[in-house]
Amino acid sequence: MSGFLNIDEFVEEFSDKHPKEILIRVFEEMPNTAISFSGAEDVALIELASKINKNVRVFCLDTGRLHPETYQFIEKVRTHYQIDIELLYPDAEKLQQLVSQKGLFSFYEDGHEECCGIRKIAPLRKRLASLDSWITGQRKDQSPDTRANVAVAEVDSTFSSSEKRLLKFNPLANWSSKQVWEYIRMFDVPYNTLHDRGFVSIGCEPCTRTTGPNQHEREGRWWWEEATAKECGLHFTPDKI
Repeated sequence: MSGFLNIDEFVEEFSDKHPKEILIRVFEEMPNTAISFSGAEDVALIELASKINKNVRVFCLDTGRLHPETYQFIEKVRTHYQIDIELLYPDAEKLQQLVSQKGLFSFYEDGHEECCGIRKIAPLRKRLASLDSWITGQRKDQSPDTRANVAVAEVDSTFSSSEKRLLKFNPLANWSSKQVWEYIRMFDVPYNTLHDRGFVSIGCEPCTRTTGPNQHEREGRWWWEEATAKECGLHFTPDKI
């Protein structure tokens, strides 16, 4: 099915539609799809999807370095919506090799790409190989440098191959952080308690910190690196960072 869906036509038709309308069409046209749940505001996607598809597939990357509060939140979402959340884990041998050679905090010295590549990108690539499309919580306002042009639908240039075209849908692309949180509060959606402590963009514990009143949300991620390099590679390949 993914080989026949015209992305340009989809974007033209749905670029100004409510996320729920986007999800309805995605589930109709792309049954072999799943939601990527990061343990932050992506829960809004699950709330929306649960009203449409009771059998929605959800997966989450367990890097082994998440905050305890994030693990508790994932379990809360699982029980609240009575859904299975598939946890994806890094390859143990590759992870052991990295830690043995460079220690537990090598990313502070040589950048986060290698660690993210093992803990996030490799397990995600393996999971996406079995899907025709995936749904993410990306928004344009999350990063003025790398996500300003996020479309509601796109061909995934990072994980597509010459043998298979993978599609990616971003139903929340045009929503602001304010709209997401209004939705979460309106429907009493469970959320990560770290948000109440000043964390906005939440990733792995060693690579995430709170942000100040005048800081953009992505400034709390990989704060020791250049401000324009606030991506792990899930949505942008290294040459795009």
